[in-house]
Amino acid sequence: MEINLKTLATQVKQGASELLQTAQLEAGDLFVLGCSTSEIQGDHIGKNSNLTIGRTIIKTLLPLLKERQLNLAVQGCEHLNRALIVEKEVAKVQGFEIVTVFPSLHAGGATQMAAFESFNHPVEVEHIVAQAGMDIGDTSIGMHVKFVQIPVRTSVKEIGAAHVTYLRSRPKLIGGQRAKYEWHTPQK
Repeated sequence: MEINLKTLATQVKQGASELLQTAQLEAGDLFVLGCSTSEIQGDHIGKNSNLTIGRTIIKTLLPLLKERQLNLAVQGCEHLNRALIVEKEVAKVQGFEIVTVFPSLHAGGATQMAAFESFNHPVEVEHIVAQAGMDIGDTSIGMHVKFVQIPVRTSVKEIGAAHVTYLRSRPKLIGGQRAKYEWHTPQK
């Protein structure tokens, strides 16, 4: 499948912008990106990584997040156990454990490689808790988004040939009209 990089950038920007409008994130929050450049091209995930597509996505998404003072985490593929690239400063502030591995086209993927090139001080971490995220190509970012995750519907359902899912989070809703906050011994 032939990919028009300008169209790709437009789709990424539109979908991410709609998610960010809905999610109402705060400065310093984490945004996780999962992306299969293979799926974008209409191929099976992990079979046709494309660094040019990965770079286009990162170069489109980073300015959107930076203007809102949000931090990007880019999920790697299953061959890196879904480890994520973040800026070293983010890892330190958040208390994330830094691990030693470098992404490649077939272990981490093209988008993670592009993030590694674009970040000031990239490091890999195993686990994060993001407030929202974008999953291009069904890469399963849910494990990295804070509980409770809420799907967000945008006008962008596909980027290239890849299905896109958007998630935001909210605090747990507990209690309600029937909730009790004091213990009363039941009558016999």
